Amino acid sequence: MASLPLQLVVLGSVLGVALAAAALILISFVAFLTATEMPPLHQHEEERFFLNARGQRETLPSIRDSPTKQLSVVVPSYNEERRLPVMMDEALGYLEERQKQDPTFTYEVIVVDDGSKDQTSKVAFKYCQKYGSDKVRVITLVKNRGKGGAVRMGIFSSRGEKILMADADGATKFPDVEKLEKGLNDLQPWPDQMAIACGSRAHLKEESIAQRSYFRTLLMYGFHFLVWFLCVKGIKDTQCGFKLLTRKAASRTFSSLHIERWAFDVELLYIAQFFKIPIAEIAVNWTEIEGSKLVPFWSWLQMGKDLLFIRLRYLTGAWKLEQTKKMN
Repeated sequence: MASLPLQLVVLGSVLGVALAAAALILISFVAFLTATEMPPLHQHEEERFFLNARGQRETLPSIRDSPTKQLSVVVPSYNEERRLPVMMDEALGYLEERQKQDPTFTYEVIVVDDGSKDQTSKVAFKYCQKYGSDKVRVITLVKNRGKGGAVRMGIFSSRGEKILMADADGATKFPDVEKLEKGLNDLQPWPDQMAIACGSRAHLKEESIAQRSYFRTLLMYGFHFLVWFLCVKGIKDTQCGFKLLTRKAASRTFSSLHIERWAFDVELLYIAQFFKIPIAEIAVNWTEIEGSKLVPFWSWLQMGKDLLFIRLRYLTGAWKLEQTKKMN
């Protein structure tokens, strides 16, 4: 009779393991069945064009073309009519001053309006009229795709040898691009001309914890654990929107990207690590700006689901990163 409780414990443990395994198999099956093909770059015909400073349509270039600028800056924007001008003024002020100091320096800023419902495109186009469409271009997506989809569109329409992702809120001080450039250069020699430098807010963790509620802090730690456990090792802050890529690295990673919403950064770095692209994580100056589009609980829940599905879809073969792509 004394062994009966022990038998019940063992039976309960076995049932628990069996249920967990069954749940994992079911989730993997759902992840495999719901996996979609890579979204098309141009979902509407008008997304193949941009308006020059005179308001005339011109065909967008391709990342497969040879670069004609030293730096491209891609700014994904959704309902950013209020925050965008501050970021653009700082960025263009810095870029223009840098060009004055070094006349050989060339750049472009690409604002991708991700189906905004406000006047984001009109606000951005004023900078195109002021600086010219060779320096500032506005791409307007017909429907909202998500931050990852907007960044991908800007990347594939860029002309730079190096491509910088920068958020429209201006949370990261734009001159910190020089820190990323140094981090990128320190990774040389670049294999196949590929390297990535990620801006990082990890050094601000203690300060951010002090300003957050316990619930948001718990969500943050949970997300970071899932990123480490499921997808990306060795990068403390995958979500900072300030990233610098060589043209080859941008082409390789974004050509394989499936996620178009908030978790796209994680898949981007997952792909980079698969292809053994060197990655540097660089501390940057960052300030939280009001107006974030993230809804704390639901956005974190969506990203957690995306992380799990990223891992499962690659594991089950629903999504593939073929070795042949390394040579293509």
